[in-house]
Amino acid sequence: MSAHQFEFLTAAGEALPLSRFEGKPVLIVNTASRCGFTPQYRELQGLWERYRARGLTVIGVPSNDFGAQEPGTEEEIVSFCEVNYSVSFPLTAKQQVVGAAAHPFYLWISQTAGEDARPRWNFHKYLIGPSGELVDIYASKVSPLDAGLVAEIEKLLP
Repeated sequence: MSAHQFEFLTAAGEALPLSRFEGKPVLIVNTASRCGFTPQYRELQGLWERYRARGLTVIGVPSNDFGAQEPGTEEEIVSFCEVNYSVSFPLTAKQQVVGAAAHPFYLWISQTAGEDARPRWNFHKYLIGPSGELVDIYASKVSPLDAGLVAEIEKLLP
């Protein structure tokens, strides 16, 4: 299996199949607007702006699973992200990312890399390679601009 077999809905309710990003790396991050890590939105936007012309896609997956720190509607989440962090990368509809009812992408992550790979908190990051493979996992405390993460992204870009 590969990440390209999964699909999210955007915050606007449109289909967002990960197969759309075949041949390109994708950074998928579960997000929340009321978290101590929320300022990472700024870094994610910076990463997106720096590398999107070379093929990187950043996808934010809002989730209320940790500390009920994403209570808003999709419209409220998008507005918050645009107003406070100038976010222009894709945001999905709010998703469950842990437990038996988690989005299938997150269930696949746990099946592929083990239970320790599941998100532990908001802003857990998954780097997906051009063929849909799980390249690496980054904990919430790892900045999107971390040198190791950026180096991995650069290796995957043309």
